[in-house]
Amino acid sequence: MFSGFTHTSSKSLKIIIVGNGKVGHTLTEQLSKEGNNITVIEKDAAVIADLDSQFDIITIKGNGASYNTLKEAGVEDADLIIAVTGSDELNLLCCTIAKQFSKCAAIARVRTPEYSQEVGYLRDKLGLAMIINPELESAREMARILYLPTALQVNTFAHGQAEMIKFKIPEGNLLDQMTIANLGRHITNNILICGIERKGEVYIPSGAFTLEAGDTIYFAAKREEARKFLKHIGVFTKQVRNAMIVGGGLSSYYLANELLHAGIDVHILESSLKRCDELTTLLPDAVVINADASNQEGLMGAGLKDMEAFVPLTGIDEENILLTLFAKKVSKAKVITKINRINFSDVVAELDLGSVIYPKLITAETIIAYARALRASRSSEIETLYHLFDSRAEAIEFRIKEASPVVGKELKELSLKQNLLIAFINRRGKIIIPSGSDKIEVGDSVMIVTTHTGLNEIRDILR
Repeated sequence: MFSGFTHTSSKSLKIIIVGNGKVGHTLTEQLSKEGNNITVIEKDAAVIADLDSQFDIITIKGNGASYNTLKEAGVEDADLIIAVTGSDELNLLCCTIAKQFSKCAAIARVRTPEYSQEVGYLRDKLGLAMIINPELESAREMARILYLPTALQVNTFAHGQAEMIKFKIPEGNLLDQMTIANLGRHITNNILICGIERKGEVYIPSGAFTLEAGDTIYFAAKREEARKFLKHIGVFTKQVRNAMIVGGGLSSYYLANELLHAGIDVHILESSLKRCDELTTLLPDAVVINADASNQEGLMGAGLKDMEAFVPLTGIDEENILLTLFAKKVSKAKVITKINRINFSDVVAELDLGSVIYPKLITAETIIAYARALRASRSSEIETLYHLFDSRAEAIEFRIKEASPVVGKELKELSLKQNLLIAFINRRGKIIIPSGSDKIEVGDSVMIVTTHTGLNEIRDILR
């Protein structure tokens, strides 16, 4: 049973964050929690005052693209700079200037579609560690869910070869009252149930754990095995055929693009006639409708009742929530709700909103994984990191680079921390759901699920 995170300590990083909007604030909170030394550069004095009252960090009022400001922030001996202002150009400039005067790693947020098509070129030419696009990453996560609409969430590992799927066990399902050991004996050994939430408690289960209807579970498997398992237990697995998206912003553009490429019909509702014209040019295969989505008659007239998926992507959380609740009332559509603010996640969890996406957390997870990899030794590095159950558990994929205390021993011989399990081993593209007699080898990637936080390298799984 989950009883709170424990944190694995290691050397702290000196991190400069330029810009403290929604993403910057989330990064400040998460990275300072992990024991890093944070300096925030921000132009808005009110934002700085708010940061000073909340966190034990250094704040500097100024322009992050100014060398003098960066020097004041200590860029010359920083480990990492993260530029997340509202301007793509400013973010790229901040990182470029920082790289001229230090050896720090640099991450820039870039949201514009034109730049996003040139990510590889920009990253290589400017010497950046990473370019992140919250809207694009959120769109990809939403698309994965609509390809498997039964799922509440679909996370990918091992370069897309393995998935971690979240879903709720329905009433009367085959899994109700089945132990995990019996699931392996009578259904399949090709999936592994990694985490369970029941009545607000999170469990990393053993074979003796008995599943119940209403449990929210995460399970790991190869992509094709995941679908076989869901089909076997009577769960619908075909991707949606059409989707209605409300709002015509960047998130909508990226999601529509993903869905259209997968052969899914897309309808976009947008209140601005000018933006409708732009979207019609950008997405000629989509149906773009100039309508006010806050008007119920407009939604019904646009065909909501016949849609298999409904995704409100306005910039207002409350509007997205109300639209989702209305869609669930009048249709059978699979719904995805985008929420920007994470400070009410416990309230949101009590509402029946289908799949909930937090773009800021998706961005933060990518950067936290990179920061932890910087802190680790050379024996392993983090490739992927996801927070599960409202950040009460983590799924971490480690790449094993050289020998360490976990390499070459049967898993049953390892003294693993409590509330931790090894979900799969990826060996040269083959996904292994491990037994006690399997071993971790150099060159593998290994996915761990745990209620411990702050694991930086593979040896941290040991007691």
